Amino acid sequence: MTRALIIGGGVAGTITAIALHEAGHEPLLFEAYDRGAEGVGAFLTLAVNGLDALLPLGLKEVVRSAGFDSPRMSIGLGNGTRLAEFPLGGALPDGTVSQTVLRSDLYVALRDEAARRGIRVEYGKRLIGASQTDTHVRADFSDGSHAQGDLLIGADGLRSRVRTIIDPDAPSPRYVPLLNTGGFAEGLDLPDEPGVLNMVFGKRVFFCHVVSTDGRVWWFANPARKTEPTASELAKLAGEKLRTELLHLVARDRTPAAEIIRATREIYPAWPTYDFPTVPVWHRGRMVIIGDAAHATSPAAGQGASMAIEDAVTLGKCLRDVPDVERALTTYEKLRRGRVEAVVAAGKRNGDQKVIGPVGRVVRDFFIKRVFSKPFKEDPNAFMWNHHIDWDEKVAV
Repeated sequence: MTRALIIGGGVAGTITAIALHEAGHEPLLFEAYDRGAEGVGAFLTLAVNGLDALLPLGLKEVVRSAGFDSPRMSIGLGNGTRLAEFPLGGALPDGTVSQTVLRSDLYVALRDEAARRGIRVEYGKRLIGASQTDTHVRADFSDGSHAQGDLLIGADGLRSRVRTIIDPDAPSPRYVPLLNTGGFAEGLDLPDEPGVLNMVFGKRVFFCHVVSTDGRVWWFANPARKTEPTASELAKLAGEKLRTELLHLVARDRTPAAEIIRATREIYPAWPTYDFPTVPVWHRGRMVIIGDAAHATSPAAGQGASMAIEDAVTLGKCLRDVPDVERALTTYEKLRRGRVEAVVAAGKRNGDQKVIGPVGRVVRDFFIKRVFSKPFKEDPNAFMWNHHIDWDEKVAV
């Protein structure tokens, strides 16, 4: 049995712990914050490939209980034109479709399931350093404590400490010139079918809303921001100033965006978008990174959580089937790198359509209308959604 020290107790780290537990290993989760992440974060849509990867871990229904079905996506323009509506990745054989869920609800559901399975979590453990020998790793934390195991897994996100321990020359995240914000509007009676993601390439901003099963309207917007904002600039933009800017950006659109923004009690403070085109070094010896630490993708791909889930399941299989830890980590990287870098590239292309000036917008809208004027012969995103991991199939080295 391998003892795995997992740095980061969020979605990626928790699913990794469950996958390793299912593979017969001993995972230990270490979370930097001194409490869980209840109520933290916006919402996400978990694609069918991520749900499919959860099946062998017995987690699909755990996730479904935290969210609601999102079977389709609608694409439109700011002038009110609805261009197309199509399935959001299709469905699994049992009819399960993509799920929209609050990140905090997903975290709580997974945390509780990990606890039910006897997986240990320690809070207030901020990693400051790590070292390794031929047989063991040691993790050192800011409170003066340390832990020892057979391998160290960095599921510690975009600003991963484990990534820089593995490779001090690791690249920094690439700024994608978009901000993210959103919220939840109440008291509206929109004619939209619950669960359908309504995405609009507006004249000044990209806007998406979805009516949840309880009637609230969940939404996000991506204001373009050419230069990376500082923390103080973002702080000045928060609150009613952000609401005012968003209302200005959607004012020329014939959509319900302004109504939704006005009906939102609290708008999320804006945060920048980042991705990693490539991270050259994923593992060294008995240390490895997964999820956003290895391949953060723009939210425009709709695949961040699903990629982390696929990582977790693939890593679990490799550590189950490959007896040598270092060879297992090498095999894991070979199985994952090409796919995740293709998804990151797709997310960048999707995000680029949101960062366009007035002249470029006219050209963009012309080509978008042309693209959606006839059905796709082949879904360009099918490679993302149609991926399947066979848990029972032995990993070939």
